[in-house]
Amino acid sequence: MSELRENKYTASSLKILKGLEPVKKRPGMYIGSTDWRGTHHLVWETIDNAIDEALSGWGKKIYINIYKDGSISVQDEGRGIPCDYNEQEKMDGLDIVFCTLHGGGKFDSSSYKSSAGLHGVGSACVNALSEWLEVTVYKDGTEYHASYKNNGDKRSGTKVIGPTTKRGSIIRFKPDSRYLPEPEFKFDIIAERLNNSACQANGVHFYLYDERTKEKQEFFYQEGIKEYLQKKNEKKKGLHPIAMFSDYSSEIKAEFAFQFLEDQYEEKIYSFANSIFTVLEGSHVRGYRSGITKAFNEYATRNNIIKNGTKLDGNDIREGITGVVSVRIPEGKIQFEGQTKEKLGTPEAANVVENLVYNSVTRYLIENKQYASKIFTKILESQKARLAARSAKEEVRKQTPKDNEKTTLMLSGKLVPPQSKDYKKCELFIVEGDSAGGSAKKCRDKRYQGLLPLRGKPKNVSADAEDAFMKNEELSTLAYTIGTGTGKDFNIKNLRYDKVIIMTDADTDGAHIQNLLINFFYLKMKPLIEEGHVYVACPPLYRVMKMVGKKTTEIYAWNNFELEEAKKKIGSGYVINRYKGLGEMDAEQLWKTTMDPKYRKLLQVVITDDNKANEMINLFMGKDAGPRYQWINENIDFSDKSDFFIEEVKQHG
Repeated sequence: MSELRENKYTASSLKILKGLEPVKKRPGMYIGSTDWRGTHHLVWETIDNAIDEALSGWGKKIYINIYKDGSISVQDEGRGIPCDYNEQEKMDGLDIVFCTLHGGGKFDSSSYKSSAGLHGVGSACVNALSEWLEVTVYKDGTEYHASYKNNGDKRSGTKVIGPTTKRGSIIRFKPDSRYLPEPEFKFDIIAERLNNSACQANGVHFYLYDERTKEKQEFFYQEGIKEYLQKKNEKKKGLHPIAMFSDYSSEIKAEFAFQFLEDQYEEKIYSFANSIFTVLEGSHVRGYRSGITKAFNEYATRNNIIKNGTKLDGNDIREGITGVVSVRIPEGKIQFEGQTKEKLGTPEAANVVENLVYNSVTRYLIENKQYASKIFTKILESQKARLAARSAKEEVRKQTPKDNEKTTLMLSGKLVPPQSKDYKKCELFIVEGDSAGGSAKKCRDKRYQGLLPLRGKPKNVSADAEDAFMKNEELSTLAYTIGTGTGKDFNIKNLRYDKVIIMTDADTDGAHIQNLLINFFYLKMKPLIEEGHVYVACPPLYRVMKMVGKKTTEIYAWNNFELEEAKKKIGSGYVINRYKGLGEMDAEQLWKTTMDPKYRKLLQVVITDDNKANEMINLFMGKDAGPRYQWINENIDFSDKSDFFIEEVKQHG
């Protein structure tokens, strides 16, 4: 107690972080995360500012260049960032924008009626988390330049370069790996974001160029979200043409488009607020869903599709629908939940969108009865499948103990759970067959590693309606073991394992099982992938071994290149073991190469382009074999008999 009294807590103990220090101290608070998402969030902040200029009528072209040195630049044709001296703040315009938090021109409506960047911290965050940042401004006939180094600590000051006929700003920066451990820019991730942004900036051209690979792409939409939805659904069969509606009469302007798809069993929604793609949705999406549900239930009641006062479940109604919702909210009313602006919080948006959707969909169903009939046939089939799946779930529950803690563990007599209940440390290995499972059981870390052997190949769930897979014992066991639930019942808070690791043989059957499981996770437990919990184990293909007296020297190789290197390193007199399956390894070898967190190789399953991922899932796992055969013939050279190996996109311990 005496020690506590001596530790005085006074005003002198308090510290105020000045300038850009708050960002450097807690970067995750400002950009959401410090992994690859945070790195790219710096790009989004810069691009959003360029889009704001274009939407205000200044310029129709935005250029994004990725450079070999790890930097990136964004160039617009806007009015140019103010460079003159601000007497009140005793700073020039560029230092206000790039060196102070909550400094900018978007805190009133005189410069922007509606904008994406609202908090005045975006450009400052970019500077704070970059090794260096350079800005060139073409404004009022003069070219200006300023540079910042050491995360904004060293400033060059704004310099006048000379006269110019250009207009706009160029911002180039290089992320600092001390704050962002994954500083590399991904072309596909940026391309997907630009595609989303382009549909919100009708008539604006976006040009993306990668100096590293010479890859380039242009994004342009003349018809906005309708054209955007057409591209999203161009390889899918719709039950009706795309329908689009808008309301620009109120202070909050809203528009939406939708289409029901024939062979799709999940809802897809793309949402935007002030041109920002709202990944976590928000109030506008809540209004959209409410309007859809209300309109379809009312139509069904009036036309005796449902009776006795029953209601259609909103999830059944929206199964297989793809929709786009976009709102523009004036400065002063728009609210985002968090600095990263991934979720809209403005409550008024829900009412505006709900009224628009309800009135428009009601009118559409009345005026297009032939399409309404097709849509309701699909809705009733979804309802039937959901009720059947519920019955299947109840049957499974009846066959398991009532003890909540032990229910999932008893679903499979072959499940070997870890001892720890701390999910952040626990791993679940999904193992192919009993032989590999036997070796893994002997060598695993009992505290944190659990095992679930599979019997045969899991079911392909691509053509299944929601939760119909629950009748499949292997997949239902897997779902219950992970603990999160599936589909619309998914809850990441119930996750029992931080890493779910697919561990199969390095052959065609093993690859097929990997694909089937990834397909299952993508379609039924997608947030598990999005939150970074799904991995593929990479067992070695070869063991190069040499005996010298009683001493054994061995090197493991994961591909042919590594094999050749191992042979050179170990010298003559070696013996090569080619592993055809995990069962050929003894427990010690399996632990050393594939399960030990210190030395193993894991591939993390990530989604960089959701639309492309969905297309590939439909292509390779869908019922229609024609497009699959066509893709194989066009993309695979069967005359090349050499071995193929998976390139590691992301390696983890």
